[in-house]
Amino acid sequence: MNYKKPLIKPGTDNCPSGTYHEVGPRGGAVRDPRVVHIDPGDRLPPTQEPGHRWTK
Repeated sequence: MNYKKPLIKPGTDNCPSGTYHEVGPRGGAVRDPRVVHIDPGDRLPPTQEPGHRWTK
């Protein structure tokens, strides 16, 4: 089974708490990705470049 993690747009509110990693527009690796930890009800922060997404 080829399962892909969901890609979440920056600024999305009420995501489950945890650690999120910055990825490219289609889920690929980016250079010097940001890693953030959010608490319940927090909003995902902006990414370094437009089009990047977050994945848990």
